[in-house]
Amino acid sequence: MYRLFIGNKNYSSWSLRPWILLRQLEIPFDEQLVPFDKGSSWEKFRHFSPNGLVPCLEDGDITVWDSLAIVEYIAERYPQVWPESTAVRAWARCAAAEMHSGFAALRGQCPMNCGVTISLNALTPALQKDLARIAELWQQGLQRFGGPFLAGDRFTAVDAFFAPVAVRVQGFGLPLPEAATAYARRLLDLPAMAEWIDGALREPWREFNHERELLQSGTLVEDRRVQST
Repeated sequence: MYRLFIGNKNYSSWSLRPWILLRQLEIPFDEQLVPFDKGSSWEKFRHFSPNGLVPCLEDGDITVWDSLAIVEYIAERYPQVWPESTAVRAWARCAAAEMHSGFAALRGQCPMNCGVTISLNALTPALQKDLARIAELWQQGLQRFGGPFLAGDRFTAVDAFFAPVAVRVQGFGLPLPEAATAYARRLLDLPAMAEWIDGALREPWREFNHERELLQSGTLVEDRRVQST
């Protein structure tokens, strides 16, 4: 059975991607949650991850790090990870890779936090550009392939890569066109996403740098997490 090492569900958008893919597709795995330390967790994570980051997948003697590499590794055994059609699969891989490497303004100004509502100080031009591109991608996938997911009628890896964006849309009240907003809501309503968020709300840990980064872009409106320890 796969063993998936992840960071805090509250913060770790990178961990969410392979986790929700495995859970939503009902692929068996053993979850190993290792909380972030104050400051750097590199040495702690190096015990199981070659690059000192999460997520990291173990499959017997094989170790796979980086969320995109993990997804591709899983897809070798489970072809339902990607769409069946070559053309649709190519689009889905491009969209997932773009999310994996891009959208720096969204990541920097709207860090993932599953249990809070934040009022943004400003919708900067860079963030507006990122949101416009995300809306374009989402609407393109939904229109070309018929929905309700980005590559057609079932959840695949490209949806998993955008799952953290749905959390950000909700938490920061990010403006998107109606179809894109509805898609974000659809992701949030998935059973696997509900399970992840419930786990995030129950986590007692707080990591100073993640919390500080969250408040650099806006004002805390609501915190639904359990009391920290």
